[in-house]
Amino acid sequence: MIDEELVRCRPCGYVMKAGDLGDVCPACGLPRNVFEPYRERVSANRLLILSLDIHPIAIHLSQTFVALIPLLIAFHAIFPDFQEVVVHSVISFSIYMLPLSLIASFVSGILDGITRFKTLRTPLLKSKIIYGILITILSSTLAVLVWIHDVPNEYTWPMILISIISLACAVKLGLLGKHLIDVILPGTYVPRKKKSKSKYAPKAKVEKIVKKEEE
Repeated sequence: MIDEELVRCRPCGYVMKAGDLGDVCPACGLPRNVFEPYRERVSANRLLILSLDIHPIAIHLSQTFVALIPLLIAFHAIFPDFQEVVVHSVISFSIYMLPLSLIASFVSGILDGITRFKTLRTPLLKSKIIYGILITILSSTLAVLVWIHDVPNEYTWPMILISIISLACAVKLGLLGKHLIDVILPGTYVPRKKKSKSKYAPKAKVEKIVKKEEE
């Protein structure tokens, strides 16, 4: 990827291969003339690790489980006779798999943070680590409570409360992660010597196009 010409959408910051660019930006939908040349200055090894998207995949898996648990418990409480065995099995499976998926998310998040920012001491990353530890402890506690619970197909208030708090932590982690999505890796913009002959729009024209699109 680093050996090919890269272009960057100036309004939204999306970076892609110049050869893959169509009529509009695939991220924000603005015309292709809002793009500008871009040169990546990140090592090939770092780009390779980040391109695997290990952390986003692990995050989506854990988010599925943490959202399913309280929703299915509520569904089971409202419709206790609907596929009771199946619903209970799915809830139990989700509860037992959640801590494992969170551990995978936590480890991959550490790797992603070190690779992307070369440190884990930034405020956002520190907050993510704290919430990550908290939700892992909560999910592990929930799994233990379900394991030692003697009555099948029934969920106590502590279990329900823990599942809701875990979901709240997951939402908070998602909001924190949202701020990191827009981070652009270290790079340098390629200067344009002849703006009049450039195939990319100048900054003033970009702002005009963006304003027109917003209207």
